[in-house]
Amino acid sequence: MITVKMCRYSVPVRFIDRKVTVTLTCDELTVYDGRREIARHRRLTGRGAEHLVLDHYLEALLTKPGALERSEALHQARTEGTFTAVHDAFWAAAKKALGDIEGTKALVKVLLLHRHQQHADVVAGIRTALATGTFNEDVIALEARKAAQAAGRAPTVTAGAPASEPLDLDPAQVTPLTPRRLARALPADQRPLPRLEQWDELLQLRRKDSS
Repeated sequence: MITVKMCRYSVPVRFIDRKVTVTLTCDELTVYDGRREIARHRRLTGRGAEHLVLDHYLEALLTKPGALERSEALHQARTEGTFTAVHDAFWAAAKKALGDIEGTKALVKVLLLHRHQQHADVVAGIRTALATGTFNEDVIALEARKAAQAAGRAPTVTAGAPASEPLDLDPAQVTPLTPRRLARALPADQRPLPRLEQWDELLQLRRKDSS
């Protein structure tokens, strides 16, 4: 966290021990790493007030998932409505199916989707996951894209949102998108196989031209 005018604001954990720059207006505080925006908060006025963004702690929560449940960042996210009842339902179902630690990690991986996809679309993807009984974040990302397309929205976050750096995750923490994992969550692909006759004819024409 950083302290500005006797108030404290969170920044992404990957910027610990880095020097950052702050701009302050009457309504907002914006934090930069060089010229790159890394955090934005409403300006606080009460002495000693704090504003925490849950997204800023997600990388740390992947390694310490037990810290999430009683965290102030989660409490503020619930109060502000960014962590919804749908998120809570997914978390409860994931913990019941996978255990507290792995269930919480599954939730954190889903929360990471909000960095790249619209909030409403991710929530729609979570609802589908709950209905199908899957906790795979890749499935939820796919369902979020489908929700965006159905609503006529871009499937990614709006331009101008703070960009996030690629996660440096242990390969063991990354869930592969495989047919075996998706079989329960996605319908079978009914599309016909592609036909390659015209491509073969084109290859034959090229051979004749070269000879």
